[in-house]
Formats: sequence, structure tokens, C-alpha cells
Amino acid sequence: MVHLLAENFPHLPEKPASCASSNRRTIETLDFYRWLSPNWGGPHNVGVTFIARTFAESDNLLYSYSPGGGVDRIPSVRSVEVLGPYNPVGVTETPSRHKIFVCSPTRESEELPCATQILSMLARRAFRRPVTDRDLVAPLAFYKSARETGDFDAGIRSALTAILSSPKFLYRAEAAPENAAPGSIYRIRDLDLASRLSFFLWSRMPDDELLDVAAKGKLSDPKVLETQVRRLLADPRSKSLVTNFAFQWLKVRSIDGIDPDAFQFPNFDESLREAFKREMEMFVESILREDRSVLDLVTANYTFVNERLALHYGIPDVRGERFRRVTLEDSNRWGLLGKGSVLMVTSYPNRTGPVLRGAWILENIAGTPPSPPPPNVEGFKENKAGEKAKSVREIMEQHRANPSCNACHGVMDPLGFALENFDAIGAWRTKDRDAGTPIDASGKLVDGTPVTGANDLRQALMRRPEQFVETITEKMMTYALGRSVEYYDMPTVRKIVRDAARDNYRFSSIVLGIVKSAPFEMKRAQKVASN
Repeated sequence: MVHLLAENFPHLPEKPASCASSNRRTIETLDFYRWLSPNWGGPHNVGVTFIARTFAESDNLLYSYSPGGGVDRIPSVRSVEVLGPYNPVGVTETPSRHKIFVCSPTRESEELPCATQILSMLARRAFRRPVTDRDLVAPLAFYKSARETGDFDAGIRSALTAILSSPKFLYRAEAAPENAAPGSIYRIRDLDLASRLSFFLWSRMPDDELLDVAAKGKLSDPKVLETQVRRLLADPRSKSLVTNFAFQWLKVRSIDGIDPDAFQFPNFDESLREAFKREMEMFVESILREDRSVLDLVTANYTFVNERLALHYGIPDVRGERFRRVTLEDSNRWGLLGKGSVLMVTSYPNRTGPVLRGAWILENIAGTPPSPPPPNVEGFKENKAGEKAKSVREIMEQHRANPSCNACHGVMDPLGFALENFDAIGAWRTKDRDAGTPIDASGKLVDGTPVTGANDLRQALMRRPEQFVETITEKMMTYALGRSVEYYDMPTVRKIVRDAARDNYRFSSIVLGIVKSAPFEMKRAQKVASN
């Protein structure tokens, strides 16, 4: 049975008294039973909508701030509940089950060979290499033990548990050659290279094709390696570079931990938070999928918005929840510096943070992270009730008057002040809300370059494009290697940037440079500690 919980439908029959409420009614689509069949199990898409559509615009946002919360009169489906199954018979053939059970025994004599075939396939994928008879000893023992008291499926389930709890699955151990002297540098095996590559680009284990190439010893061939890199980048699973790498690098994940002050920013809601994340996800993914220059991350004149985000940005003629690509007429919104997610994670819940924004730019765009603040540094002096309110800039200028503070703030603050026209949730503004004074987004960078606003700042940062490319290369190499980039890695980073310049710094050229580099393909043999 499917229960549709609908809000405020004056034309619907009342619910039974036992489940009635003041402003909700339930539609029970009993005819749904006629659509079901005994073999309907497995994944299915269930859509629920209204056949008769209204062209009225919802005033939900206005009503929600009225006394008592208000009521939205536009029909909407709040939730869908699917109950069941009732009296299930047999096992449903789902896609995941189909991938596991590559054979199906019809008599007892076929069970052990079939189990061996299934477990060999699963262990090969889980251990990320061809398996030996020794690798199958434990899984087969678990299978036989469970099969004695259960059916064939129970045996496979128990054996799969043994595989997934094995250190061979849980840890990525890269064995050194037997003749490698402690401290020596050696090239990792093709199978280990396949794991490094797949976890870098997919955040998951290698697929069968990559394992096959590695097992044959062909992955160390530069041409074969490049072919595999491009194949993995073209695969939808490479989206992990966006949701894992880019979101970590740009600190976008921090947005979930920020709760803007409801009094200062009453228009902020969870739909806007989700829109910020979705915009950044689609924007960075467009750079990856279209293999654009990584410089477009800073300079691109387009973004992705739905109606909610378009209203926040002041972009007209966008309707509906679907995100679509739009060209930005306001150049202040170009690139990362104009994205709501970046502006929000570099702010405080109740105000902008020029220092946070300046430090974010230094670390993630310029690649020159600031030093940590000294101990016992004086905190930001917030405005107090009864006193004349000051703008964030006025308060910061008083703080910078201290020479010991100006050493760092003289570098960070002009970068952050250039973005002061964006408030703490990324909305454009021309006046400071507290002080009531016009926003002053002017400043002078550490090299003497005057800037006024986001446009000037972006142009100043792009005068040395290789600096940003070096930053993203260093960040991506850290992600690929699973360790910090050290001083001895920097010649490699600079070479990757020089080589990528010949290809206009395309995303793929950065990835290929990292994959073909010595830090990615080589490893130092561990020294054995003496007792």
C-alpha cells in the first residue's frame, strides 16, 4: 500500500477519525495493489505527481515567517510510504545479487565448484589482484560451515563476510621487491599501480578491465597507462574527484556545520544550503567532464542554478527545482570567488569574515597559507548594544593598527575586503547592515596592486596563472598520494605545471602528470627497525 501525505487539500475526503489532523489528509491509493505482482521485487522507480497542475506561485516563504507559521495553500506531496513485502516467496533477482551469483547450482554436486567460482571472482575484486588457492582457504571454510546448517545462499553469505573482513581487503599493502634494500627507491607493481590509480580517480577498487591490464604487466607502459587514465576520467565514477577531492580542497564540506543567524539572515533555509553544494558539484564537474583548463575554476563566466539559487543571486527567468547552466552577466559571480558555498564557509554565522576569506584565498588559490595566529591574540570586538555600530572593516582596521597584527593581516585583509560586497550567505549587498554605511571593497595587495571588488581581485590573482595551477596540482597530488607533499616533491609539481602549460592547463593534463610522476609510480623501501 502507498500512503501519500498531502497538505491542505480542501477537495479531498477526510481521513478516518483515528488519524485525522488539523491540516493534513491522507490519500490511500488502494488501486496500487492492481499494479503489483508477486514477482515485483527488486529496484523500481515510483513517481507521484498531480495530474492537474496549478500555475499559482507559492507564497510559502512569506507564510513561513508569519505568526504561527502560516499555511501554504499550494497542493504538495510531503512524503510517500511504500509498505511491504507481504508474504514474500523465493528470492528476488536484484542487480547486486546478479553480480554475486555468477552461477546457480541445480544439484548438490555442483555447489562446491559453483561456490569456488563465486568466491574466486569476489576475492579477486576485493583483494585487487589474481587470487591463489591459499586465498580461498578461509572463505571456503566459512562457506562449508554455514552450508551444513543452511542453504547455498547462507554459505556464500558467510564466505563473503570472511572476504570483507580480511586484511587483504581492508588494507592496501604494497609489498617491496624481495631484493630491495632498505631506503632504496623502487617502482611499484602494476597491480599496486592499478589500485593507486582507481582509488585516486574513483575512490574505489579497480574494475575488471584495469585489473586485467595490470595482471598482464601492461599498465607500466606509458601509452597503456594514459589510455586507462582517460577511460577512468570519462567514467561516471570519476565524480568522486568532485565530491571527495574538490570538496575537501575547497572546504565545501564545512558548509553543513554552519548555521547562519536567523535574525540576520531570515531568508536562509536548507534548500539554499543544498543548492550551494549542488552548484559547486556541477560547476567543478563541468571542468572535469569538458576537460577544461583548471584556470576556468577561477575565471569561468557560467554556473548552475535552480530557481531558489537564482533568486538568491538575482538571476532572472529561472523557474523550477532543476539545475541548469546559465551565463553570468554579473562578472562578480565568475569562478570560485562568486560561489555561495565558498562565501558561506569563509564567514561567521552572523557576519562576514575578511580574515577567513583572505586566508582561504592564500591557502587554496595562491598556495601560500598564512601562519597560525600568535597565542593570546586579541579577539574581534563585536558591536555592543547601546554603542554606535561599526562595520566589519572599521573594526578590523582598529585591529590592524597593532604592528604585530598587521604583519599577517596586512596580507590577508585586502583579499577578504575585496569580497565584502558578498554577505555571510553569499548575497550581494551595497551597505553594511549594522553600520548602515556603504560597503568599501577597496584595498591594496601586498605587491602594491590596488583592488576594488571581486573583479579586480580575480584579475590580480590571474596575473600569475601558474601559481594557481601549482596550488591545485599540489592539492591533487596530496590527495592522490595520501600524504603531504614535501619539499623534495616540489620539483615534480613544477614540472607537471610546466608540461600542462603546453595543453592550456587542461584538467586531464594535471591528472596525467601526477599519475606519470615518480612519487605516484615509485616508493621507498621501509627500513627495518632494529631491536
